[in-house]
Amino acid sequence: MARTQKNKATAHHLGLLKARLAKLRRELITPKGGSGGGAGEGFDVAKTGDARIGFVGFPSVGKSTLLSNLAGVYSEVAAYEFTTLTTVPGVIRYKGAKIQLLDLPGIIEGAKDGKGRGRQVIAVARTCNLILIVLDVLKPLGHKKLIEHELEGFGIRLNKKPPNIGFKKKDKGGINFTATCSQSELDLETVKSILAEYKIHNADVTLRSDCTADDLIDVVEGNRVYIPCIYVLNKIDQISIEELDIIYKVPHCVPISAHHRWNFDDLLERIWDYLHLVRIYTKPKGQLPDYTAPVVLPDGRTAVEDFCMKIHKNLIKEFKYALVWGTSVKHNPQKVGKDHILEDEDVIQLVKK
Repeated sequence: MARTQKNKATAHHLGLLKARLAKLRRELITPKGGSGGGAGEGFDVAKTGDARIGFVGFPSVGKSTLLSNLAGVYSEVAAYEFTTLTTVPGVIRYKGAKIQLLDLPGIIEGAKDGKGRGRQVIAVARTCNLILIVLDVLKPLGHKKLIEHELEGFGIRLNKKPPNIGFKKKDKGGINFTATCSQSELDLETVKSILAEYKIHNADVTLRSDCTADDLIDVVEGNRVYIPCIYVLNKIDQISIEELDIIYKVPHCVPISAHHRWNFDDLLERIWDYLHLVRIYTKPKGQLPDYTAPVVLPDGRTAVEDFCMKIHKNLIKEFKYALVWGTSVKHNPQKVGKDHILEDEDVIQLVKK
């Protein structure tokens, strides 16, 4: 692919190669069944709290120090690489939400191909709501590219929205291709050849934005996860102020010093922004709202129904209506049904049948 020049005539051929490459990569990630080996030592940790954050980075960049100082959990710290060998969990409370932090072992180049238990590490990273990529300020920024490449190769897309492509397999009728806006890269021929690579010959494909061949492949594969990510630049106690000013201009980036606990509040604030959690306060009838223990809902699932399910699944059967105070309603209080979408820091009172 590197040798092929990119122009309209070769776009079709490049699309084919990209699809073939993605398919082979997937077969690497999920090897065809073999004899089941004995269950090794478990790597994943039970999910607790309202959100889950994984620390990913090369060995010896200060992931364990960061966890110890943020969560007060002791994760072994020493001056040699690969001190951490399994996942170490910790929990912090921030703005009333319980956030689980996972200190993952360091990954190295080739981790996505299974080097240095890299597969298990990245598999745990896939289940997180947010990934913190911990980098050493003194090491070159090329490390950022390397880690991104490892995660991308495992089907994790960082700081991206899922591509706006409608894709639906059919039994007959060929490939039905519609684009609602002008496409710079994909045309019917290219789409056909990419899908043929996956042995799909009947499907509806709708492109609602200017998409690339990679976007289409991501949708067809269907096993991609889209996770927000923050780059945490550690060890800023060892550089000058001028260098720090330059670092601050990098997007999605927070400079900290894990050892001296510098800039942790900025990091926590940024984490909170990226997690998009919604806090709902409850109010018993005839009493003041309880502002100490909010019910925390993930972004996108913030209807009153989801709120009921979070507390107990039987609540929804007895649900009559709810009274809501806050920014999501026009009047305070307002009577709402179970489909009403709640916003951050709303106060709710449920009325049962």
